[in-house]
Amino acid sequence: MRRGYITVFLSLSLTLILSLVFTVIEGARISAIRMKFECVADIGMNSVLAEYHRELLKQYDLLFVDTSYGGSHPEIANTEAHLRGFAQKNCQPGEGKGLFGGRDFLALNMGMVEIPEYSVASDENGAVLKRQAVDYMDDYPLGAVLDKLSTNIGLLQGAGIDTKDVGAWRQQYEAQIEAIGLPEKETEDGGTEKVPLNNPADPVNAARSSGVLNLVLEDPSAVSAVKVDLGDYISHRPGRMTGTGLCAETVETGGAPNELVFQTYLFEKCGYYGAEMDKSLLKYQMEYILAGKDTDWQNLEQVAKKLLLWREAANMIYLLSDGAKVAEAQALATALAAVMLLPALAEPVKYTILFAWAYVESLQDVKTLFAGGRVPILKTAADWKMGIGCLKNVRGSLTQDSGGNGLNYKEYLQIMVFLQDAGTRTERAMDIMEMDIRQTPGNARFRLDGCFDVYQVHLGMTSRFGYSYEMTRRYGFY
Repeated sequence: MRRGYITVFLSLSLTLILSLVFTVIEGARISAIRMKFECVADIGMNSVLAEYHRELLKQYDLLFVDTSYGGSHPEIANTEAHLRGFAQKNCQPGEGKGLFGGRDFLALNMGMVEIPEYSVASDENGAVLKRQAVDYMDDYPLGAVLDKLSTNIGLLQGAGIDTKDVGAWRQQYEAQIEAIGLPEKETEDGGTEKVPLNNPADPVNAARSSGVLNLVLEDPSAVSAVKVDLGDYISHRPGRMTGTGLCAETVETGGAPNELVFQTYLFEKCGYYGAEMDKSLLKYQMEYILAGKDTDWQNLEQVAKKLLLWREAANMIYLLSDGAKVAEAQALATALAAVMLLPALAEPVKYTILFAWAYVESLQDVKTLFAGGRVPILKTAADWKMGIGCLKNVRGSLTQDSGGNGLNYKEYLQIMVFLQDAGTRTERAMDIMEMDIRQTPGNARFRLDGCFDVYQVHLGMTSRFGYSYEMTRRYGFY
């Protein structure tokens, strides 16, 4: 009887002990599944970010994942497939076998993989891309740059150089000459014709139609002849992809300081006339950002025209303040009016001569800037280059000059870029990036609107033992 009693007691004891052991084992399994789910999610999402675009980082120091993965069809479903593959490999490292070759203790399998939120580079008019660029320039000494730029812009705008319509100003005096009317003379065939005025400004006005680059460049044929199809790039491309914009964890951009940092970033990464970059498709990239034309020639010409307008306004302001130079123009105009027996011509002709003189001086200024020289925003007598005799021979009067004081070409470009609409500047900067990346192997169809930097994932995981879990995580470059 005693032996049987002991056997029953042992059986009952073992049942309780085994129940406890199996409960502990199952609890360990549940904890291990949860822990492994966390690890698989972390590893998988980091593995996705590890596939950042190498050329974009190399050329522009930006971290984005290209959802086309070198193909021609960027879409977030490609990234979901990549993430599923990474996670599944970590769920079943030994094809269902455990650490020592036995049955897998966890038996995990990936279920749902969804990316409901992600921010692409072009979201919010490029704010996502701009945020990364500004972060990259975080240590840049902004104060000195801002002070210098603010001073230059203050001089330019204070004198009204950026808003003065010199062409309309000049045409007022030309209209006055037309209104006065010139005397007529009889021709050999018995008819009449107007006596030519022979205004000293006429050769200069004729040169205005020659094209700025043809006048200011020593060798216009050396200008880059690259032409691009703008319809294939992000600022012109229809139906571009969009994400969910800047996420809450990232630093939002906006305001003058950040725009200046972004502008400084562009001048570090992009070329311009006289400082072209070998990697670039369009050689005058900053000029493209300003003008937005499809050829290097047109972009450079538009910037040259803008420079010429600014310089013409500034030079006209100086000329009118220089009594000696005004007297020279007055003497020529008075003599011409006396010959024509029309005293009323003296005043408007004087001004057309001054405008022509300012124009030739402005051509010289632009030529100096393109040659690497410097030109002050507001001139003094010591800075003036051209005598009034330049009106007779415009081209022959211009000289190649790489000296001077004041601002260089880059500094004038910086003022133009800063005064430009911020949205337009960012859109065209993204065009430039796409152009350059597409020139590298394997990136012929690269698109910035197919690249993301932050993404949120909703993951689901199941176990053969009947357990399932879900989680939502956000990862990114910030």
